This record gives sequence, C-alpha cells and structure tokens, in this order.
Amino acid sequence: MQMGATLAAEEINAAGGILGRPLEFQFRDTQVKPDVGVKNARYFVDEWKADFVAGIDSSGVALAVGKVMPQLNKILMITHGATEKVNEQLVYKEGIKQIFRISVPVYQDGIASAMIAKDFPVKRWATISPKYEYGYTSWEMFKKTLKQFRPDAEFVEESWAPFGTQDFGPHISKVMAANPEGIFTTEWAGEAVSLVKQAKLFGVFGKIKEWVNPMGGAMDVLEGLGKDYPEGLWVSSRYWFLYPPTSVNAGFVQRFHKRWNRYPHYSSETSYSAYWALKQASERAGSTETDKVIKALEDMTMISPGGRRWFRKEDHQAVYEVPWGRTKADPKYPFRILGDMKTVPAEMYYRHPPFTS
Repeated sequence: MQMGATLAAEEINAAGGILGRPLEFQFRDTQVKPDVGVKNARYFVDEWKADFVAGIDSSGVALAVGKVMPQLNKILMITHGATEKVNEQLVYKEGIKQIFRISVPVYQDGIASAMIAKDFPVKRWATISPKYEYGYTSWEMFKKTLKQFRPDAEFVEESWAPFGTQDFGPHISKVMAANPEGIFTTEWAGEAVSLVKQAKLFGVFGKIKEWVNPMGGAMDVLEGLGKDYPEGLWVSSRYWFLYPPTSVNAGFVQRFHKRWNRYPHYSSETSYSAYWALKQASERAGSTETDKVIKALEDMTMISPGGRRWFRKEDHQAVYEVPWGRTKADPKYPFRILGDMKTVPAEMYYRHPPFTS
C-alpha cells in the first residue's frame, strides 16, 4: 500500500502536484483495530490537517472510520476494506457522502466467484474461510448466487479460521471428512499461503475437483508460494499486474518494478489510483474543499492501471473488473500467473442500488 502511494506522490508532484500544491502524506498502522483506525483518522484531520484520508485494509476498521467522517468532514477513500456495508449501508442508506471506495468490493469474492464456479462439474462444496465478516459474507454470497445457477449445488461443510491462524490442519480435516468436490476459501495473505501449503501435505488437491480463492491471485500469495503453488487452482484478486493488457497498466507495472524491484500488489495499485483519483477530482472541482470534491468524484470516470473505473453517484463505489484464472507456471516469473483467464462483466455481479436483496 505504501509503495503505491509513494510512487503516486512522486509522479503527481513531478507533474505539478494537486492544484499547484505538493502532495504530502503520512502513514499510521490501524493494527486491524477499529478504535485505532478512528484515532488515526482524527489525528490526520484534527492535528495534521489532512485534506483527504485514504487506505484501510480491514472491513471492520473501514466501517468504524466511515461512521466518523461526517464529523471530520473529509473524504475517506478506501483502498481495500471490501465489506458491502460501506457502500450499501453507510453511503447509500445512511447518506454518508464523505466515503468512497476505489477497490472492488466483496461482490468479487462472493458473487463473481459463483459465476465462475457455476460451470464446474462440482456439486458438493465446502469452505475454509476467515472467522469474521469478510469470510461469512463472501460464503453467503457464493452460496446464494451459485444456487441461482445450480439448484443442485450442495454446501456440505464449513470451517471458520480465526484471524492469524497458522495451523489449518483441524480445518482441513473437518471439511475433507464431508467429501467435498470443491473448496471455496477467502483466506488471504499469509493465511492463504499457510492453508495451501498444508492442504498439499494433506493431499487435498488430489481429492477434490476444484479450488476457488478470490484472493489467491494476490501478489503476496503468489510470491509466498512461488513454485509450490499447485497449478490449475481458480484464483483472483482486487487487481492483477498483467491485466488489463493496456499501455497504462504496462507503464505502471514497469515504473513500479523499477522503483521497488518487485511487481505491484493489489493494494499498491488501489493506493496509487486513489491518489490520482483525488487529484483528478480536485482539479475537476478547482478546489480541495470536501463538498466540491465529492460532487466531482460522483459519476467520475478515470483510466487507471486497473482499467476504467467509474464512481457510482448513488453509493460511491468504483466499478471495474478483475480477471479470474487458473494458476499456471510461466518461465518469465518465479511465481504462478493466471492462465485460462475469465472476466465477468461488472454489471453482472456488482449489486445495484436500491440494494433490496
């Protein structure tokens, strides 16, 4: 996240800043704690005099910080926290106009994954997922959506791993005892790496037909597993560095790699694009005043490394698409990449206002 923001700041300042002012930023760790996130937001606005607040990994932190933004009256641009309650509840239903999200929401994890899985020769599904809102919501969306396409689908077992789980043995044993044909998981980052390594030791990939992980294509997972990542697993992320195949994305990846000697993580791209979105909106508004920038962001379209993003006026969610694919080896890279790519059109899996279902 910090790498993407740093690169954006360097490039924006080289281009004259925002309305002639240099872009400056500070980072503070939320420690995945809502109260710490709120404390940080208050510090940035009240003491550091920030014009904008951006970031946040955790959905719980995003919800807590989002609720205080009317009081702080500064724009919060969320770059990861994926809960649908941000855009559907806080923005659309409660009318908190200071919140925007540039990253793909949980619709990618729960709904798009089911649209990919509906064509698999799999009837019996189980999950090993995080024991908190993200895991629960993704699984419920997956089940509901898959049932619409595959009435024959069965959901035979579920096991919920607390944040920071290192030993997935009991979870693997629990779900495999139900003889699933497919496993859906939303474990991410280090936990996803640990889960896949231990699943290999348990022989899971030789016993099931399909493995689906919406966060399995994230760069930290790809790099963490390297060549140990089994091929043929269905994965996605919130951005993948080789998609879309545009000059804008290729240029970003090249500059990022030159600056940091690594490929961009999804949070690198969303942070990078967040700053450019704020620059575009501020210059469109001719001001950094909150109300004016909100109006400029609403219904704004931007061309980013992740593709064309459109900020819906109703719920302030950026709409864009991220590909799915099967893990495969490529001699150009020391990690798996995505093969057999499929992209579900955003209008098919993003939920739409008035969010009645």
